[in-house]
Amino acid sequence: AQVWTALKATDQDPKNSSNVIELYTGRSISKSNNGGNSGQWNREHVWAKSHGDFGEATGPGTDVHHLRPEDVSVNSIRGNKDFDNGGSAVSGAPGNYTDSDSYEPRDAVKGDVARMILYMAVRYEGDDSWPDLEPNERVNNGSSPAIGKLSVLKQWNDEDPPDAFEQRRNQVIYDQFQHNRNPFIDHPEWVESIW
Repeated sequence: AQVWTALKATDQDPKNSSNVIELYTGRSISKSNNGGNSGQWNREHVWAKSHGDFGEATGPGTDVHHLRPEDVSVNSIRGNKDFDNGGSAVSGAPGNYTDSDSYEPRDAVKGDVARMILYMAVRYEGDDSWPDLEPNERVNNGSSPAIGKLSVLKQWNDEDPPDAFEQRRNQVIYDQFQHNRNPFIDHPEWVESIW
């Protein structure tokens, strides 16, 4: 329940405080139109919860830094696919592409996706009863606590630097909810220092 509340604040449409912005579609949708039905928004786990089998329990399953509002149907299309370039156009989400084992978000949020994935990798190191989450160069990672493709995520981080929406979101999470930050939003250059 706290995650639903948090996303209504973190992803609020700057032009309409009654709405949130969906990650992949970029659409503005009523905050109250959330749930599991077609045309509603639900919670996209950018680091797919099956990649490490952490579900929706406290910890990585509820870490707001990688949870974003998304159209129910588009969220289902992304599923638990790794990230990579290419594929066929995603219906209802212009600029997004997918194939059997990967998903490519629209250009405006590619860096956001990369920084969320890399945040998860440095936050969850396997020393706090949660899996050690790591990016790698593969797709089809299945249930292992890994997600790819690192080289593509690094490219996306470079091509799509943090914007005002992403910076505000990081600050709201710090001020109102988790009281921690995604360091790669503050310092995108740290991606290259680490990987």
